[in-house]
Amino acid sequence: MQSHYRRLTDSHWEAIKDTLPTQRKRIHSLRVIVDAIFWCLRIGNQWRNLPETFPKWQLVYYYFRKWQRDGTLQRLNWSPNKLERKRVDKQPTPSQFCIDSQSIKVAPFVAEDTGVDGNKKVNGRKRHVITDTLGLVWGVVVHAANKADGAVAQRVVEPLLGYMDHMKKILADAAYEKVFMEWVEENLFGVEVEISSRPPEATEFVPVRWRWVSERAFGLFNFFRRLDKDHEKTTQSAEAWVLWQNCQLIINRFD
Repeated sequence: MQSHYRRLTDSHWEAIKDTLPTQRKRIHSLRVIVDAIFWCLRIGNQWRNLPETFPKWQLVYYYFRKWQRDGTLQRLNWSPNKLERKRVDKQPTPSQFCIDSQSIKVAPFVAEDTGVDGNKKVNGRKRHVITDTLGLVWGVVVHAANKADGAVAQRVVEPLLGYMDHMKKILADAAYEKVFMEWVEENLFGVEVEISSRPPEATEFVPVRWRWVSERAFGLFNFFRRLDKDHEKTTQSAEAWVLWQNCQLIINRFD
């Protein structure tokens, strides 16, 4: 993991540019806009403190919000995911997924969609992600930490339906055993939920086969200062930063 932000290289841009509307000429290229978003992600600065070497923060924020709302960011995230899977000789879309959540604290001024996770004693939000067995993030929902994992999990999976035609199995822990498993049985023909948890007598971290990749994904968030806690006023922005992190993490491998 690099210790400082490195500007987008040609190989990085080649990996994602086809997903963006680059055909129309603009005063500022979309490459510079993406570079500015990645800068904010890694450095953790406020929008208004974006360095003057980038376009005005209002323009960068406009595209950040627009791409999150119109589905461009979701497609942008899937594109490098597929490239990375091909690079390691796997099918472009996975057959096996892992779903899990991470409870995180929020910044002092954040009040919307927060709650207390009584199990982990965290007052804040949950990042609910679905990854493949490589740890690549395919979907995310951010919600109040007091909401049960099983009750929210379908919101994480639903955006993938119709696109992930190889989906066969979703690995999860015991929190997903009732409500989510029933929803999958009723709505996802041919998809199985496999419950796997660490041994009950374990007192420390024990890697569970395949599901440890979700924990690794959560750990990698800590290398991006915008994600060291939830700094976002809205859960939509918080979800967007998780997908941007996944994109940046993958394209850094394409040098």
